[in-house]
Amino acid sequence: MLWIPITLLAALAQTLRFMFQKRLRIATLSTGGATFARFLYAAPLIGLVAVGYAVARGYGLPVMDWQFWAFAAAGGFCQICATMCVVALFQQRNFTIGITFKKVEVLLAAGFGLLFLGEGVSLPALGAISLGVLGVLIISDAPQVAGSEGPRFFNKATALGLCCAVLFGACAVFYRGATLHISAADVFARSSVTLMAAISMQFLGMAFYLRWREPGQITEVIRAWRVAIWVGLLSLLGSLAWFTAFTLQNAAYVKALGQVEILASFAISVCVFGEKMRRSEAMGIAFLSVSVVLLILLL
Repeated sequence: MLWIPITLLAALAQTLRFMFQKRLRIATLSTGGATFARFLYAAPLIGLVAVGYAVARGYGLPVMDWQFWAFAAAGGFCQICATMCVVALFQQRNFTIGITFKKVEVLLAAGFGLLFLGEGVSLPALGAISLGVLGVLIISDAPQVAGSEGPRFFNKATALGLCCAVLFGACAVFYRGATLHISAADVFARSSVTLMAAISMQFLGMAFYLRWREPGQITEVIRAWRVAIWVGLLSLLGSLAWFTAFTLQNAAYVKALGQVEILASFAISVCVFGEKMRRSEAMGIAFLSVSVVLLILLL
């Protein structure tokens, strides 16, 4: 059951990281720049952690087959796109709603796990996960803007939230697949090397993209180091915890338990950003929270 406290740590670190990314997005950076901040400062740190741990324990180079690199690359690409979607989502709705929209990922992680890894979930757990769908539908019912004739449910915020869910759900399964295709001495060695490979590819990919599409953003990320470095540190802590949990347990269960970050995001939304929620939004979060509790009891 070691994966449970590790997952709780990952959820807390991820919520705090999103808080700092929102500050960066509001202050000076583009969506791509705020996304790149996590890779710029996390890449050298994870290299030190992974290599330092291997040297300290006297481990040799792990064996990584082509499937490892395929899963790691697919997971890294999905994570970049998902992070950009969730940062953009913060511009549409408040902090808690942005995080909660993203949490529908757990509804898809079970399906992706079965499709790509052959790992299913029990029927009672699937029922508890499905309860979260109702919460997401309630949350996606955005208030109408005066004079607007746009749709209530199928709006830009809903589209971004669902994109986040699909991409983060696939990302979790791909990363678990990578950890299953690496021969390392222990769990932490497997997770840290997998993370190092993924972040290295993400760093190079995002640097190329920003240089090509958003000249000047890399410099802005460096200038914003006082906030951006926390994004990198929290990203490293959260990612190490997520990868270790994925190594130990089915990705769908890990992501289901990780929904406790909704409570942390609510506290941040109210205490840090001074945001308020509508009654229906609170109701939707309540449904998702009940879903999380049921899943914990069923695991």
